[in-house]
Amino acid sequence: MKKIINDGQNVVAEMLSGYLSAYSRYYERVGNSNAFTYKNRRKHKVSIVIGGGSGHEPLFIGFVGKGLADAAACGNIFASPNPELIMKTAQAVDEGCGVLFLYGCYAGDNMNFDMAEELCALEDIQTAHVRIWDDCASAPKERKETRRGIAGDVYVIKVAAAAADAGYPLDEVVRIAEKARDNINTIGLATSPGSIPGLDKPTFELGADEIEFGMGLHGEPGIERTKMQPAAQLVNRMYDELKKEMLLQAGQQIAVLVNGLGSTTLLELNIVYHELAKHLTADGLDVHDVEINQFCTCQEMGGFSITILKLDEELKRFYDTACYSPYYAREALA
Repeated sequence: MKKIINDGQNVVAEMLSGYLSAYSRYYERVGNSNAFTYKNRRKHKVSIVIGGGSGHEPLFIGFVGKGLADAAACGNIFASPNPELIMKTAQAVDEGCGVLFLYGCYAGDNMNFDMAEELCALEDIQTAHVRIWDDCASAPKERKETRRGIAGDVYVIKVAAAAADAGYPLDEVVRIAEKARDNINTIGLATSPGSIPGLDKPTFELGADEIEFGMGLHGEPGIERTKMQPAAQLVNRMYDELKKEMLLQAGQQIAVLVNGLGSTTLLELNIVYHELAKHLTADGLDVHDVEINQFCTCQEMGGFSITILKLDEELKRFYDTACYSPYYAREALA
């Protein structure tokens, strides 16, 4: 696989070096590690630490900044950061008000962040965590706690960080983050595989005329493999899954995220929303906001995901706040 890298063993360190050098006015590295903090973060508040495997950019590095997370701990490609790195990251931003860890629900992340919380306790750092499990294709509703976290991470980070910046205590930031998480669902499809830098084969195989609904962000099996179809049919199938899962009804206020998985163009993603908007309008949903871009990727995987967040007045207040990082920025909507 052609990748613009030097050594497959050093891609994360070199990627972070490039990013942090380019944006040194905003960020500083935690020692010599694969973690960094936002320099201008607010003080005397709950600190938000995010993290997970690298290779999904702009997640996680692009969601540290003003009105976003305070720090990120970056693992190797598709691998969780280790517990000591997570703990050191928490130490670097702890303000004495508690540290909230936000991460996708994967076995390695769950284990390592749990261990990091134990290490933090030994350092008298109060912590809590919220595992994000928005991928509704990855397990049935009765086992939602085992679902994977994918592009819905964006909304949970955004809402939780706004609550922390507003001065809410740790237990309230946790409640708000969980409330956002429990009102988010995502479904995606793959049109072509991604890869791991340094390896000569893709992460999975998919026929030239095939797609897979519900495929995971690392190539985990989906729910159905079919022939390629027009955008209207793809979106119709995905929206039907989300509508049933979320019990969407006329009058509900929502935010929508159309996410490219790496190689899908903005032209195509906008066509996806062209089709999705027809369904949302027909069903009488109140679309508060839409974002269309690459947010949570798998290297050059082809395909896209659709995320819907159901809003109430509390969630909308935090969603509407301004935020900025070099890869994700928005003005206040309120």
